[in-house]
Amino acid sequence: MLARRRRAYFAMMGTCIALFVLAWGVVRMWSVPVAVGMCVVAMVIPPLAAIVANRRGPDDRWWDDPSGDPTSDEWWDELDGKKRPR
Repeated sequence: MLARRRRAYFAMMGTCIALFVLAWGVVRMWSVPVAVGMCVVAMVIPPLAAIVANRRGPDDRWWDDPSGDPTSDEWWDELDGKKRPR
């Protein structure tokens, strides 16, 4: 899951950079408003890329930290197949 999120993040950020470069390197010669619009779209991409890169997937293990309740921790470790030292 991490590799997939990383790939999506870099694809989104690459698209963002490409939009900026194309907007001011190529498109502005024909239409400045379109170039500004491309930059506005590129401005929205980095926060979305951060959300995509940091969200938890269904396979991510976020419950690994002990809760402090020994009975609950023992029960979860049993379900996960972990052997806990006594």
